[in-house]
Amino acid sequence: MVYTLSGIRLPALPPPTKRSGSALRCALRTANLSMFSKRNSLGKIFAQKPSPESDSSSLRVAASEKTLVPGSQIDGSSISTDQMEVPGTELEDPQVLQDIDDLTMEDDNDINEPTNDCSKVDENQVSVHSENQDDKAQGAVKSVTLPGTGTVKKEEARPKFIPPPGTGQRIYEIDPLLKGYREHLDYRFGQYKKMRKAIDMHEGGLDLFSRGYEKMGFTRSATGITYREWSAALIGDFNNWNPQADIMTRNAFGVWEIFLPNNADGSPAIPHGSRVKIRMDTPSGIKDSIPAWIKFSIQAPGEIPYNGIYYDPPEEEKYVFKHPRPKKPKSLRIYEAHVGMSSTVGEPIVNTYANFRDDVLPRIKRLGYNAVQIMAIQEHSYYGSFGYHVTNFFAPSSRYGTPEDLKSLIDKAHELDLHVLMDIVHSHASNNVLDGLNMFDGTDSHYFHSGSRGHHWMWDSCLFNYGSWEVLRFLLSNARWWLDEYKFDGFRFDGVTSMMYTHHGLQVSSMCFEKHTHMLLGVVQ
Repeated sequence: MVYTLSGIRLPALPPPTKRSGSALRCALRTANLSMFSKRNSLGKIFAQKPSPESDSSSLRVAASEKTLVPGSQIDGSSISTDQMEVPGTELEDPQVLQDIDDLTMEDDNDINEPTNDCSKVDENQVSVHSENQDDKAQGAVKSVTLPGTGTVKKEEARPKFIPPPGTGQRIYEIDPLLKGYREHLDYRFGQYKKMRKAIDMHEGGLDLFSRGYEKMGFTRSATGITYREWSAALIGDFNNWNPQADIMTRNAFGVWEIFLPNNADGSPAIPHGSRVKIRMDTPSGIKDSIPAWIKFSIQAPGEIPYNGIYYDPPEEEKYVFKHPRPKKPKSLRIYEAHVGMSSTVGEPIVNTYANFRDDVLPRIKRLGYNAVQIMAIQEHSYYGSFGYHVTNFFAPSSRYGTPEDLKSLIDKAHELDLHVLMDIVHSHASNNVLDGLNMFDGTDSHYFHSGSRGHHWMWDSCLFNYGSWEVLRFLLSNARWWLDEYKFDGFRFDGVTSMMYTHHGLQVSSMCFEKHTHMLLGVVQ
């Protein structure tokens, strides 16, 4: 029995294979499933040579030509002395960072301050707009031959210029009332500069650090598919859900990976559209999870948890962008929309990317707006959450169509000279265990704070640990993914107050909010 969705064949899920013997259990349990830095341990990074099967250049440090992957301990042993320590990356309190030597920001005369006009910002949201760049600056196009696909055009990424931090002093010119909070704001900005310096020193810069999706998860080269994750066994339709068929191995630096060579006929070992999961033997038992870096997931008819989908359509089915991003406007007139709720027909239906492209975008243009802010793009199992309980951060919601449909929508908006902002959710995540990040490795602290600090009692969701080096990589790479792969022009960040304050803006008096409003706006601007 199979299900179909826009050309994707989805067979009925067979029951998991029952394992016997202790060999596989031992292999699974050797995984250090909580590889992210934990409290009271030093944040470390490791120099790792890239896999020869992968053509990815992400996470590569120019000076050493090696890849950096943080971890804690290898096979229970202490970290060797030749490993580099990342200063300030493991924090006792990630929202109140370590002290720095000098809280007064020096005047960096060699750094140009931004001159863009500031805009009024709501305390719970902020839009970050991508700079308009010539398409040629984004990358060069070269011909690549993949077995079974013929010669195709592939964009070769070029490093993007990410300006260094400025002095952090212009906010006091924008709002002189912030001078009363200068010591604290300078302290916060100093910690940001310290983190940027650590990323530049140990990761080769923010450009490489924010492209983790080129290394983690599924990556395909001319000879096969490489998968990297903090896990131990890769299962799916491609191996009949047999956990003994493709057990991942952990390299010397704590990253679990497997290389699946192409089939004899040159086709990929994992067919496009097939279901995949990872199996882990965790402290709380055997657990099958959707890969954290999955690019697409769907809910089969009659099933509740979503299924991770290996998404790699043939070149002739991939959408090719035809229109450049519009030029940066002097001001934004933003129309907020939800694709699923945008239908103009009388009956209650979940609208599609295609219908939104053809029916709603022209109407937005006629009304005089120059930007559209789209909600609920990241996959979310619970539709009633309006997209704010995200389960799969790199996957566009399959309720409205395929990733190619979303790309077509954004390209059409650019043709209409409309900027497209994404309502992105990095303030919290769904507490779903089966198809989300919660309890990913059997513990509550893999991506989130442990215990009550990692739970938002009002939203009933999980709170990210921004003090973890790998959580930073995951979230920054997630934002970069939507900009580069889908050509979004910027973001509206949801729940900024909850990200900045441990009280999350809850049960706080209005006088307290008035006291901190200027501080919040200053940090945002």
